[in-house]
Amino acid sequence: MRNVLAIALVFMFGTCAARGQDDERMQWLALQKAVQKTIQHNETSIACIIVSRSEYYGKRLNAYPGQLGGYDPDLIELDPRMSALERAQILKKLNLADTNNVPSAFGSGVVVDAEGLILTNYHVVQDATKIFVRLPGGKSSYADIHAADARADLAVLKLIGQVGPLKTIPLGDADKAERGQFVLTLSNPFAAGFRDGQPSASWGILSNMRRRAPLNLKEEERIRPFHHYPTLLQTDTRMHLGSSGGALLNMQGELIGLLSSMAAIQGGETPGGYALPVNAAMRRIIDVLKRGEEIDYGFLGISFDERQPEGQKGILLKSVGKGSPADGNLKEHKDILLAINGQPIRDADDIYLHVATHLAGSKVRLLVRQAGKERLVEVTLAKLRVPNKSIASSLGKRPFFRGVRVDWSSLLAQELGRPTLKGVLVTEVQPNTAADRADLKTGDVILRVNQVEVPTPAAFYQTVAEARGPVELTIEANPPVKITLK
Repeated sequence: MRNVLAIALVFMFGTCAARGQDDERMQWLALQKAVQKTIQHNETSIACIIVSRSEYYGKRLNAYPGQLGGYDPDLIELDPRMSALERAQILKKLNLADTNNVPSAFGSGVVVDAEGLILTNYHVVQDATKIFVRLPGGKSSYADIHAADARADLAVLKLIGQVGPLKTIPLGDADKAERGQFVLTLSNPFAAGFRDGQPSASWGILSNMRRRAPLNLKEEERIRPFHHYPTLLQTDTRMHLGSSGGALLNMQGELIGLLSSMAAIQGGETPGGYALPVNAAMRRIIDVLKRGEEIDYGFLGISFDERQPEGQKGILLKSVGKGSPADGNLKEHKDILLAINGQPIRDADDIYLHVATHLAGSKVRLLVRQAGKERLVEVTLAKLRVPNKSIASSLGKRPFFRGVRVDWSSLLAQELGRPTLKGVLVTEVQPNTAADRADLKTGDVILRVNQVEVPTPAAFYQTVAEARGPVELTIEANPPVKITLK
């Protein structure tokens, strides 16, 4: 009987072990299948971006700085003393569409619009004189920089060739991602896809959240690139030169991050493993760039003591700018800012980040505490003055009206350190136009249009759009000056 029982136990445990191995094998096969499905579903949305910064292409009469155009050998500026062989070699090298040319500068991108818009990092295309984009399936085209912003390190390219409808990548929400979850990357390290556009895949886990690149700027400089704030996703997937602009995907195949090897290079970590998060804040910025417009970062108009008392939540306001969005809504030396649109304020960087990414003109809810009592305050943000470079192909919300273009007056207040005026700033006056003939100057602040107050650019353009015939502008001065645009 004992022998029979022993045999039965051996059989039972052996069967369980074998079954356990089978279950484990099935789980790995299921994971493998999920990875393969995600790759197959998204690989046609990944671009290999080939960049040239050569000065040979010659000067073009472009409508805006990012309009680079295609390849035209007739416009190439070469030394006439060159031999025919030297000229032929250079012309061949400058043709980025030639698959025999190994690119010297490159990166990755993702399709965000079926009509040919590609999202990538700003640093991938910075100072480019020519850009060529190659996608899987033989689709390729030269591209213009549709819009770009150095602070966000984001750029949207627009294909100028007819490549047909493209497959867009589905956008996810990085704020829902969790540390330890599986992630995939699709990119073109070392321009591996410069001939066929086929991206390379890697996978791993999300190692950490809210990471930042080391700060190389002066500490007193508040307007820093976003990757210097605690925004970055960190992953253990391998990244190399050329991965920047590639896709960080969750297992549902959604884009939750845009790969950036620059942060890793600056931090001295190789091979990298960082990504700009694709969340509500970044999607607002991406949407503006897709429209070809400049990013209007939000401005609240406060300063604060960054050294908060131990154990105290929020940040104590130190000053409130006169005429700023915060003026009349917040009290300096009394109010403690606890949250912005429900997002808790843990340190000074949270304020800079949350305010900036809600963009100018946005209404935000501020949770503040004073003398132990909490209250909600709603304010409309003005525009932050950002010295970083940007590119915009569309005049969009700020076209010329009778020769004048305006912007937020908060820009002038920040530059000169004076109160923000309830009007709009004149940023450009075209020669030989009604504005020029009326002696309107760059730097003037328009307070009213036909006696209607215009505290924002949107209010100005709406008011002038409704106007007929001569338009009277009230210009800030002591006393105010009225001029007429006919």
